[in-house]
Amino acid sequence: MISMTKRVLIVGGNTGIGAALNEQLLAEGAETILISRNQGGVDVLEDEPNFPVIEGSIDALVYCPGSINLKPFRGLKLSDFHHDMEVNYFGAIKTIKNYLPNLKEAKDASVVLFSTVAVQKGMPFHSSIAGAKGALEGLTRALAAELAPGIRVNCVAPSLTDTPLAEKLLRNEKQREGAEQRHPLKAIGAPTDIAYMASFLISDKARWMSGQIIGVDGGMSSLSN
Repeated sequence: MISMTKRVLIVGGNTGIGAALNEQLLAEGAETILISRNQGGVDVLEDEPNFPVIEGSIDALVYCPGSINLKPFRGLKLSDFHHDMEVNYFGAIKTIKNYLPNLKEAKDASVVLFSTVAVQKGMPFHSSIAGAKGALEGLTRALAAELAPGIRVNCVAPSLTDTPLAEKLLRNEKQREGAEQRHPLKAIGAPTDIAYMASFLISDKARWMSGQIIGVDGGMSSLSN
């Protein structure tokens, strides 16, 4: 456990990785602010989301919304690509732009984004989500360069994680076992596995890290199976 006294904004913190991160941060002594469609009525798909006003500084912003839209390229509509970009890329941009003044008020602030192992490792049926998350990885590095030294920006790239978002891929034991066997560590990720990395990146222990894409993926991105 990393003890911290920070004020952390989690977008999409009511489920999955965001909820696990919120629980960890509260246990570590941080103050968390949660916003999502269910908490605060914020829909990042809107042109101008109804972001709540937050007074004062924010030490960290974590953007958790994502999508899993796995189809053959020939079966994807242009609207599918637009949707994945809106949720994963433009939603992050809207959020960061809105709360950038709060981040700049803090000392040594941090932004954490989430990509996917499919950007690093080519996978069939991932063209839409890999494209959107690839754009997010580019944004991570560009913002890290532009906002240094006051704001660090890093990105976590998980593989398949047992969250509500992935439930269609893990509906039965056969699917779950197949997913486990595809990973060198023979397991799928738990939300806490990813949340631990995000918590570390927020903490002062990661003060010399920025512009990094960090795989937490059961060895998928770099090991042969």
